[in-house]
Amino acid sequence: MLIQVNAVHPQIQHQAEDRPLYQVFLLPDPVEAMVDFTLYRTTAASLLFLSPYQHLTWIKSFSRPVMQVLFHGDFYCIEYHKKEVACNGLLFNNIYLQPFVAVPAATYLEIERIIRNMGQELNTDTPFSAAVVKAYLQLLLALSSKEKRQQIDLGAVAEGAEMPEGFTFQQLLETNFSVQRSVNFYAERMNLTSDVFSRKIKNQLGRLPSTLIQERVVLESKKLLHLTYLSVKEIALKLHFDDEHYFSRYFKKYVGVSPTDFRLQVGISIAASK
Repeated sequence: MLIQVNAVHPQIQHQAEDRPLYQVFLLPDPVEAMVDFTLYRTTAASLLFLSPYQHLTWIKSFSRPVMQVLFHGDFYCIEYHKKEVACNGLLFNNIYLQPFVAVPAATYLEIERIIRNMGQELNTDTPFSAAVVKAYLQLLLALSSKEKRQQIDLGAVAEGAEMPEGFTFQQLLETNFSVQRSVNFYAERMNLTSDVFSRKIKNQLGRLPSTLIQERVVLESKKLLHLTYLSVKEIALKLHFDDEHYFSRYFKKYVGVSPTDFRLQVGISIAASK
């Protein structure tokens, strides 16, 4: 099925979930969860957004069931619709932003209503059901993007002053990740020892620089597998791996499936370039 709407109950948690689908969770209460092996804690009602094959493990039991929307890229392509909802790189596919979005009560209730309407529409059998569900999904993503953008804009000035090394590292990583995967390279560019550099980045961005480097390489690998027709060998060369076999081992170690299986399950996007 290309899209599903589920209720996730407390007794079903604690299981690791790695799916070839985009996932949205509507969380009425604070939760603790591991996403790609990083622990996150929410303090209020929120939404959680996951891209295909992100690792999710619930740590703390829910006090109430949560709502879950799962959809395949063939049903709603995030890249293809990025101009309409501006969510790619904001809600999905960004290693620097947390995967949660806190939402005020009014927005929570509106999104809850949208998800319930999606579930009802999926149980009908009319020629227009898919189009209606896509419209609901687009509205859900647009509302969430608006909330996330407002939160980022409010905190941008303060974060820029408080995290100078973190922002500098992000800029360096975006420029060099496909060639340089050594922590020492980035530490030297910032005139810091590796220990001091790692400590500052962990304090400011919440993860060690080695983890962020790995996540950036994996994210680019996923994008190239999903958004291009490049072969696995061509992707390995583009990312400066010694050969496709090393690249495949690297990818499987962190994603859990081989590049070939990832492409088979997630598919090549309708926005793919040849």
